Amino acid sequence: MVEGEWAKTYLIHEFFKDKGIYFCVTGSANSNKKLQLRKFYRELKNMFPNLGDSKEPKDWDEALYTLKEALTKIDVAERIIIFFDELPWLASNRSGFLPALEYVWNQYFSHMNNVILIVCGSAAAWIIKKIINNKRGLYGRLSQVIKLNAFTLDETEKFLLSQKVKLSRKQIVELYMSLGGIAKYLTFVLPGDSTAQTINRLCFTPQGQLVGEFNNLCQSLFDDSQKHIQIIRGLAEKKSGFFQKDLLEKLQIPSGGQASSILEELEESGFIAASPEFMKKSKDKRLWLIDEYSYFYITWMEKVKGSIVLGNDKDYWLKMQNDPRWKTWSGYAFESICFKHIIQIKKALGISAVLTNESQWSYRPKNKSEKGAQIDLIIDRKDDCINLCEIKFYHTFFTIDQSYANELQRKIAIFREYTKTTKTIFLTILTPFGLHKNEYSEELVNRELTLEDFFN
Repeated sequence: MVEGEWAKTYLIHEFFKDKGIYFCVTGSANSNKKLQLRKFYRELKNMFPNLGDSKEPKDWDEALYTLKEALTKIDVAERIIIFFDELPWLASNRSGFLPALEYVWNQYFSHMNNVILIVCGSAAAWIIKKIINNKRGLYGRLSQVIKLNAFTLDETEKFLLSQKVKLSRKQIVELYMSLGGIAKYLTFVLPGDSTAQTINRLCFTPQGQLVGEFNNLCQSLFDDSQKHIQIIRGLAEKKSGFFQKDLLEKLQIPSGGQASSILEELEESGFIAASPEFMKKSKDKRLWLIDEYSYFYITWMEKVKGSIVLGNDKDYWLKMQNDPRWKTWSGYAFESICFKHIIQIKKALGISAVLTNESQWSYRPKNKSEKGAQIDLIIDRKDDCINLCEIKFYHTFFTIDQSYANELQRKIAIFREYTKTTKTIFLTILTPFGLHKNEYSEELVNRELTLEDFFN
């Protein structure tokens, strides 16, 4: 998911708070225009107490013109920062905010060289549609667009250290698999607690900060979130994801403009990803769930939410560490992390400068005499090579025995036969601690990557 509004607001405030006159107004969810205007006017009076006999504005045209009048009285040598936070809530339907902003920017603010206007919002799809791709008064007016993504593993480690939290890299990965690299969530981690203790406290106790986060988050990001949640749930059922047509049919959602818009909003907001399979047409994209917290919530939290609220089992997650389902969940979650760290993987392989395409691949047998195959991650390189990546989340060194060696050889053979590739194939193993060396690993594996390679 795109990094939370808390982080964007914090960064902007910390950077600009001492850079000049800093005027900030934050939109409120489910507030009507009158209430939003009242809050705007209150902030305006706090910043400019000498407004005189001005009255509370009745619409956004009047409100922003009053702001302009106040700003024109400031010395032109003084920098002015105007920050509209949670813009989608300020500029709700029929509020008139956007047309008013377009007018006051083009007519006045754009000619004031000391004015910086910043707009921000958690609903990434709304910002892209209404601001970045604006075809009216704000078209071509943007000087900078910043998409604030979640932390990488390396950034997560550094952030935790800044919070006096010291965890092993494996524990950091397990934390990331549950919460993602969301700064707000990471502030809830306490020094001295293990990852299991942290997740148990945040997600499986009555007062846990993330117990109700899933529904609250979706409702704050999307106007009508039911279809969005339905798609997230659908994708959580299958780790390899679905082709769009298959997903919509499964969920009985009509294809068309509305479905496309919902999928675009989910992708822009960082919940899902769309990628073509190896050697398939670009339009044949597979959709899969990439938001760590959403997958964790649906897999673990939702099923026991009633017990969580009642406090029936306050050590639930600590007990689940040895549950067979933990292995299945962690395997998928680690695969998702690998896809999010392609830059680090390419660096470790020494191919940062090589153009690549990343994808998954599977072959479904056409009859009972055939066997299928699935490749977790394919790095298709422009230097005439392919890395076929096997991803295994394991607590210690991973051992390739004869049975698994035979399976790997079969996968490679099926891949060659049905893709008809003539490229050089490098079998690459991604595990937390690497391989236990034996005759099979020495014969089959060309490269192995460990957690250390993700923290760079």
